[in-house]
Amino acid sequence: QVQLVESGGGLVQPGGSLRLSCAASGYGYYAIGWFRQARGKEREGVSCIDGSGDSKNYADSVKGRFTASRDNAKKTVYLQMNSLKPEDTAVYYCAASWGCTTEWYTSGHYAYWGKGTQVTVSS
Repeated sequence: QVQLVESGGGLVQPGGSLRLSCAASGYGYYAIGWFRQARGKEREGVSCIDGSGDSKNYADSVKGRFTASRDNAKKTVYLQMNSLKPEDTAVYYCAASWGCTTEWYTSGHYAYWGKGTQVTVSS
């Protein structure tokens, strides 16, 4: 069993930065995906980082702005979000899976989920 807890969300102005954290218990070297869901929209896959941290995937909408990383000693995965835009506003979730396969961006690929953290980008 894996339990995931997100933190680091908040209110930020357009162009600003936030770093989200996903702390895991019962860790293992799981791949961790980041998803987001804006009000009235479907959940969207944002990023996936494999167990070693060597392989990463990103949605086109965040490439060049978001960076996933992990510290396995701390059992924590991070999502550094730069150049934030109002359209990045959403609840952000982390989720655990066995690997970042070609279906990394689909919710069904993940077995364990956190409860989410709100990110609001607004002036």
